[in-house]
Amino acid sequence: MPEFSRRTGYPVSALKLYDWHARPGAFERLVPPWESIEVLEQSGGIADGARQVMRIQQGPVGVIWEAHHRDHIEGRQFVDEQVRGPFKRWRHTHRFEDLGPEQSLLIDEVDYALPMGALGSFFGGRFAEDLVEAMFAFRHRRTGDDLRRHQALSQTPLRVAVSGSSGTIGRALVAFLSTGGHEVLKIVRRRAMAPDEIAWSVDTGEVEHHKLEGLDAVVHLAGEPVLGERWSTAKRRRIDESRSHGTRALARALAELKTPPGVFLSASAIGFYGDRGEEALDESSDAGEGFLAEVCQRWEAATEAAQNAGVRTVHLRIGQVLDPRHGAFAELRRARKLGGATHIGSGAQFMSWIDLDDVLGAILFLMADEGGRALKGPVNLVAPRAQTNAEVMATMARVLGGVKLMPVPGAAVKTILGADAARETALASQRVAPRRLIDAGFEFYYPELDAALEMKFGVTNEGGSEG
Repeated sequence: MPEFSRRTGYPVSALKLYDWHARPGAFERLVPPWESIEVLEQSGGIADGARQVMRIQQGPVGVIWEAHHRDHIEGRQFVDEQVRGPFKRWRHTHRFEDLGPEQSLLIDEVDYALPMGALGSFFGGRFAEDLVEAMFAFRHRRTGDDLRRHQALSQTPLRVAVSGSSGTIGRALVAFLSTGGHEVLKIVRRRAMAPDEIAWSVDTGEVEHHKLEGLDAVVHLAGEPVLGERWSTAKRRRIDESRSHGTRALARALAELKTPPGVFLSASAIGFYGDRGEEALDESSDAGEGFLAEVCQRWEAATEAAQNAGVRTVHLRIGQVLDPRHGAFAELRRARKLGGATHIGSGAQFMSWIDLDDVLGAILFLMADEGGRALKGPVNLVAPRAQTNAEVMATMARVLGGVKLMPVPGAAVKTILGADAARETALASQRVAPRRLIDAGFEFYYPELDAALEMKFGVTNEGGSEG
């Protein structure tokens, strides 16, 4: 009868630890990013009778996992138990114990059995043990990281509205803020279907103004994905207008409020700087050339109405976000798996990356920290040290394993993405530093790529492999 147990101490009370797990968004924060899990149904939180149905994707196969909650003790424990899914048996007990003032212990205990009895245990036992170990190592690290970030930055609950909440950053931000005890409203481009939604039409500029009144912050992340299809004339127009038109409409709405938000955090990108070779860049650097640089300039200028109304406005110039499922690192992961690529193009182009958790932390820092609240205008969201593409690929190979065989020629990238998109994304060199965040005292949890990869891909200190 396989059993698993993991215990970790945290510098918060058991009640705060329990509350973090009980709030909306906790499940999303605890799903390992190397897993593909979609929540199909969810009700009841963690109380007895609560129910959750998920689809777990393993390659081409999707497995349904349904879990019910039981044995809930307010502030002390809850249990989720599989009623259908990949295991013959799975019972997971979450316990929270006080160790003293602002000290607590998280205890996760799992009683599970694999299908096919002894045969299943013989062939799949070690594999299952490794998966469970990696999953709970991630969960306990993520719990500690989030609690520490909230403890340091935001003891007072904030009211925050977020656009683009279905995107990679937006979805993670909503979960991160919600579990931290903040009230989050989602700005949606359709009719509001729930109390925590704000209806907004980019075309007409109409928005539910009364729901925007008195907010502490508005985070604007919505925009057409840059990649995913070739840059036709229509695609270019959608990339541009979804940013400049949408931002302008929202900025005007904020400017009309009786009680505007304390801060307007509007997404931009390091594409602002263009392809600059080895030139060291920070927020004082001029704009570059090219389609994306022009888009970013119009994007940032579109916040003018909010700025003129006295709303502190920050342009989040976001770099390549480290997430195994989406964006540049997902593409690099596929390239590494398919061909063992040593580098893409010349390999000399600089990549200014940032871990997704540091993006979330920086956004909260800019809302709530004394140093962060002093900032307005452009702020680069990138890790402290940019690395060349060849360095990034070598680090991925070292941390994640795999054979390095050959480079991916620039011509091949241009064939796949289109010449212009390739030149301005995968082959562009942007050596960007987060000067203003560093000067303001922001703490990066993942300043080095190897540690970020280990966390996001479930690599153990003992040399395990990605999920």
